[in-house]
Amino acid sequence: MKHEAKTFRKKLLGYFMLFTAVIFTVLWLLQTVFLQSFYNSMIIRNTISAADKITSYDPYSNTTETLDKLSWDNSLLVFVTDTDGNLLYSADEYKKGHRFMDEPEPPKGDRGPMDRPFHYRQLPDNFDEFLNKLSSSDNGKAEIKTEQMYFYGKYIDYGNSEDKAILYLGTNLDPVGSTARIIRIQLLIVTFLSVAVGFLLALFISKSFSRPISQLNKKAHTIGENNNDADYHKGFCSELDELNDTLDKTDDKLKKNREFQNELLANVSHDLRTPLTMIKGYAEMIRDISHEDEQQCTEDVAVIVREADRLTALVGEILEYSELQMKDTEDNLTDCDLSVIVNTVTDSFESLFSKDGYSFERSIAENIHVHGNSSRLTRAVYNLIDNAVRHIGNDKWIGVTLRSENEKAVIEIADHGNGISADELERIWDKYYTHRQRSGKGVSGLGLAIVKQTVSQHNGLCRAESEVGKGSLFSIELNKIQP
Repeated sequence: MKHEAKTFRKKLLGYFMLFTAVIFTVLWLLQTVFLQSFYNSMIIRNTISAADKITSYDPYSNTTETLDKLSWDNSLLVFVTDTDGNLLYSADEYKKGHRFMDEPEPPKGDRGPMDRPFHYRQLPDNFDEFLNKLSSSDNGKAEIKTEQMYFYGKYIDYGNSEDKAILYLGTNLDPVGSTARIIRIQLLIVTFLSVAVGFLLALFISKSFSRPISQLNKKAHTIGENNNDADYHKGFCSELDELNDTLDKTDDKLKKNREFQNELLANVSHDLRTPLTMIKGYAEMIRDISHEDEQQCTEDVAVIVREADRLTALVGEILEYSELQMKDTEDNLTDCDLSVIVNTVTDSFESLFSKDGYSFERSIAENIHVHGNSSRLTRAVYNLIDNAVRHIGNDKWIGVTLRSENEKAVIEIADHGNGISADELERIWDKYYTHRQRSGKGVSGLGLAIVKQTVSQHNGLCRAESEVGKGSLFSIELNKIQP
């Protein structure tokens, strides 16, 4: 059974809730299960650090102030004894500077108003065990750890005595138990509120994320359609905005392709109908009438051949233009000698039409080179000269010019034909624009469109100038290779 994929909104909501669950699970573990061990390790580390600080101070300085401060800052019991276990000094976080055991208690009459009866903190019961560990230690340090307490000590220099003293520190490990119970209650309340807020936030985020994606999905379903009314509001995030722009471009291209297909069907069907009708009609005439008349049969066959050639040329132009439409830039660019190309194409037309009185006046500069596809550029020049031949004037004159102008290579093809009206001049480069061709002088209406597409792929420009009754001038500008 095929698994049905969940919607983006459900997945985002699920992942967000999973993320919340993982975060709070880790938080519960840290604040409950691992809290005691983490607390113990920190307390032990602080105790050892405090002992190291005491060791680093000058023993002849006021050590008692240092002991009092460390006891207060780290909640430590501090004892200083001699090596026999006699108490020299003690302090805790509540009382500073308990007197030495051998220091006499001041008389009651000499006590100040804040003085209290003399007392001192007793050494822990495990002090003898600690002394045994310390005396047998190789590094002069020892520690004792119970369920409630941690003790750590080492030999230190104390006061003016030349003998070593013993620093004995104790700290409580048990307070975290009651603290953990308070944390659990608070954490339970915080978890409940956070999950509720997280769920509402996840709903809001999933809805916010899924809305633009749903809009883009709806837009993608209607792409290329004329009634594409799907709307997308930009601004949510740059990636989706770029995707929307890509869909818009794709939609435009699909619509253009559809228009291109419709034009292709309309124009090609019109252009194909006439030659096919003539081929069929003359073939039937040969079969039914002129097959016994050799001369008439030859003439009819010539018509069939001419119309077949016309069909071949039409199909060739359609295929060539379709190939050009498949890409925006020309791929195979090489160093092309434009002078040779223009001369070669002009030679071909001159040899073909000179017997009919056509005159080709040339002004072709030498050694003009461009980056381009030689065969494509040859076809573009051929189409321009062929267009001039088809619309040549009564003087049968055609001017072919190639010159260098401001780092550009400029090709100009001129004729003295009937010219082109201003409103028509704007459309002559369009594909399948066949007003002039259908006057009996064209093939498919793709000749100039092929020129424009080719020149555009070579980053060039096409221009046309004309005046009715005085002829036309077609020009191409291409970037010239500098010598």
